[in-house]
Amino acid sequence: MIRPNSASNLSSKFTITMARKGGPKITLFLLFISIIAFGVFVPVFAPLPSLSSSSHSHRHRKVFTANARSFEIADDVFWKDGKPFRIIGGDLHYFRILPEYWEDRLLRAKALGLNTIQTYVPWNLHEPQPGNLVFEGIADLVSFLKICQKLDFLVMLRAGPYICAEWDLGGFPAWLLAIEPALKLRSSDPAYLKLVDKWWGILLPKVAHLLYNNGGPIIMVQIENEFGSYGDDQSYLHHLVKLAREHLGENIVLYTTDGGTRETLEKGTIRGDAVFSAVDFSTGEDPSPIFKLQKEFNAPGKSPPLSAEFYTGWLTHWGEDLQHTGAGFTASALEKIFSQNGSAVLYMAHGGTNFGFYNGANTIADESGYTYKPDITSYDYDAPIKESGDVDNAKFRALKRVIGRHSVASLPSTPPDNEKTGYGPIRLQKTAFLFDLLDMINPADVVESRNPVSMESVGQMFGFLVYVSEYASKDDGNILFIPKVHDRAQVFVLCSSDDKERRPTYIGTIERWSNEKLLLPNTKCASNISLIVLVENMGRVNYGQYMFDRKGILSSVYLDGRILDGWKMITIPLHTLNEVPRTNLITLVAHSRIVTSSALRKLEDSD
Repeated sequence: MIRPNSASNLSSKFTITMARKGGPKITLFLLFISIIAFGVFVPVFAPLPSLSSSSHSHRHRKVFTANARSFEIADDVFWKDGKPFRIIGGDLHYFRILPEYWEDRLLRAKALGLNTIQTYVPWNLHEPQPGNLVFEGIADLVSFLKICQKLDFLVMLRAGPYICAEWDLGGFPAWLLAIEPALKLRSSDPAYLKLVDKWWGILLPKVAHLLYNNGGPIIMVQIENEFGSYGDDQSYLHHLVKLAREHLGENIVLYTTDGGTRETLEKGTIRGDAVFSAVDFSTGEDPSPIFKLQKEFNAPGKSPPLSAEFYTGWLTHWGEDLQHTGAGFTASALEKIFSQNGSAVLYMAHGGTNFGFYNGANTIADESGYTYKPDITSYDYDAPIKESGDVDNAKFRALKRVIGRHSVASLPSTPPDNEKTGYGPIRLQKTAFLFDLLDMINPADVVESRNPVSMESVGQMFGFLVYVSEYASKDDGNILFIPKVHDRAQVFVLCSSDDKERRPTYIGTIERWSNEKLLLPNTKCASNISLIVLVENMGRVNYGQYMFDRKGILSSVYLDGRILDGWKMITIPLHTLNEVPRTNLITLVAHSRIVTSSALRKLEDSD
């Protein structure tokens, strides 16, 4: 069979020979014939499918897709534009890096030797409230992908709808938790799927033009994330595949990522060729039996060994020492994967920061059931590219040496660390007390209910929520008990009839992981005493069976063994601290019965 470049060369030689004999007219005529021949040969022969899975057939395919963009899997190998390709990737999340630093961090990933960037897409960042879509600033996904392409990176896009990622609620918008009847997340629950359909109907068309076959950098799109560690619902996975195909077409490689055990793969992926099943496993674990197991879940010839999350470090919870893993140990584990012709994605190449209140949380099994462990703001992850962007460290150098031995291209030089600047002492000035900030709240937004309601039910997703009620003080004090509070409640009392007591008095703290009873001391007051409970959302669980993690007071409140009724909820989302307080809303609320009609409808609908 004639190769396109051979046809071109043959035509050129023939034209030159005849030109000597027949002059310019013959030359132009034969040049015209050669152009027609070239135009015919390429469209006719290039699209022909492989006749077998032999190496000869793929040499054939390499020739005839050389001028077309394609990314596919065959013979247990990734093929990019008809040539074998090893994914040397790294997770680097646009939403954990300020946009001003996207290119800087990507250039450092390039210097490490990476050819592919993997990133999640957090639904809650892009739709913080129902119908309120955000794709600007740090949420400008398309701009990030275009920078990846400019720097010659390929992209593996982890579209969710669940992402885990040590991110609040695994990337789900918290407003999903306010819907009644309660949704069954990560399942084939029709009400849940309807919302997923709507979300992906916005997200996937937005990135479709950036698929590799369409001229963009995206070579693979992940559905769900480690589903086998959570559920067992094949109908749900099939629905996501069908939905992705509707928006992205048949050429894009869809993939799943699950732990490298038979149980997680049985539950978390789809056998056959509907998706490519990738695996992850502990750093240092022998990859050979796991890659062998991976092949069982992919169609024959469709299982290039891929560790989709090669852990370069680990996450840190509040109260723990920062996690560290040895540079030599990590590099040696990566070498084991590459030496078996495997591909790997470093999780993380660069961790970044959980900005705002977006950090997630985990639950650790113990004698009481589980312990709640919120993640810290830093997501440095002990990655080779540090949270600050620094690369002058042993782990970066060790991993780069390993990558350099297995990369087909020479690696760029390592850039210097960014220059640091000392700003000198910073003097903080107190401008307001926390409870004074409540004066920024429109009184019409205060919600009243017989029993406390969750943060999500009053339309707040992050920050703090204030609960206010009243009680009559006893001579020997009162015993306060809140069986279920998520996550940390600071308790205050206020005698509003006492002109001298203008601000609440702190009594103590009740925590999710140790919600003990609290003594409210006797307070002489001409009126009832205001009980004020300031509840902090420390981050929603992002992994495991306790993911349905509403925030606030989630039970009745007991005072001396009796239920305390009559509550008012005041939101403190802490979006801005720049407004000047006016009057004390705590005192106002303690003597009012304010509730918005919209909040009443929410509460009535939930009954």
